[in-house]
Amino acid sequence: MRIGVTCYPTVGGSGVVATELGLAMARRGHQVHFICYALPYRLGRVPAGVTFHEVTFPSYPLFQHPPYSLALASHMADVAAHHGLELLHVHYAIPHAVSALLAKEIMGGGPKLVVTLHGTDITVVGADPAFLPVVRWALDKADAVTAVSQALAQETREVIGTRREIQVIPNFVDLSRCDPSLQAAYRRRLSPDGAPVLVHASNFRPVKRVLDVVEVFRRVHEKLPCHLAMIGDGPDRPAAERAVREAGLAPWVDFLGNVSPVEGALGAGDVFLLPSEQESFGLAALEAMACGVPVVATGVGGLPELVTPGSGGFLFPVGDVEGMAAQVTALLQDPQELLKQKRLARERAEQFSQEKVVDAYEALYRQLLSLP
Repeated sequence: MRIGVTCYPTVGGSGVVATELGLAMARRGHQVHFICYALPYRLGRVPAGVTFHEVTFPSYPLFQHPPYSLALASHMADVAAHHGLELLHVHYAIPHAVSALLAKEIMGGGPKLVVTLHGTDITVVGADPAFLPVVRWALDKADAVTAVSQALAQETREVIGTRREIQVIPNFVDLSRCDPSLQAAYRRRLSPDGAPVLVHASNFRPVKRVLDVVEVFRRVHEKLPCHLAMIGDGPDRPAAERAVREAGLAPWVDFLGNVSPVEGALGAGDVFLLPSEQESFGLAALEAMACGVPVVATGVGGLPELVTPGSGGFLFPVGDVEGMAAQVTALLQDPQELLKQKRLARERAEQFSQEKVVDAYEALYRQLLSLP
């Protein structure tokens, strides 16, 4: 198959999943063309079977906001025609789905279109009255729509008002990316005294509630010495750093930024914290579990579909820093239970292995293209 992929090339979950899926399809012998405004974060060196097409767009004084969506549509049409693409798979509805439909119109038909919904493209951007009608139109016109969790599929029906079929295909993890030697190196860096390590990874947006991470850590640290690794970057990082300094915790907290591969830092932890206000799936939690790190998180969105309480993870109401801190403290004070939860976390992650989920996407592609 000849497949075009468009995603946001950043460190967020949608871009990570889109890139890993494209790479997996290329390893299966398909031709994959990434059509993005920058090289996707997880792509690195472009391997065999993969081609990257950079979308450029003019900046004229007339345009206060350059029309990226139009430039994307034009580039999609050009790449699809020149390389004979059979299918376009776009991740994140705005503006990628609309641009893809415009590209198909330009071509007078064009490739089949798959739209994968990841969360805020529906719950935040798509729900905005300025975008809702066009998002609904794009979803209704696509050849197939998938969502990363049952919760997101249901919210899409409620918020967008579409009645079309939405197939749930969860996010996945490449279990082979967990490198014990790299994790050990991070562990020595993060905890030179051998104390336990708590880990958080996100884009530091308000929805991630990173100040709750700091507060949970503060409460645990009062009970027993431990360290905190904050992975990622974003608008709330300065506030988190300030909270750490004001609490006198700076010697115990490392802000690592966007590290790659992230599994090294994740796997150095004993417990992963994810106190988000909303998570359509929780890819960072899955990546932590794949490295054998149990999760303490909020029971929102798609997280209950990933985390089974007491079996590699624990769920709490949003804002329940007291409950989360108590759970983390109990785990760290019971080495045998912590070891058990680490094993269960890895076993749960294996149910979301890359091979299983890529099989589901490949089956969808073949169905749309009437291939055996």
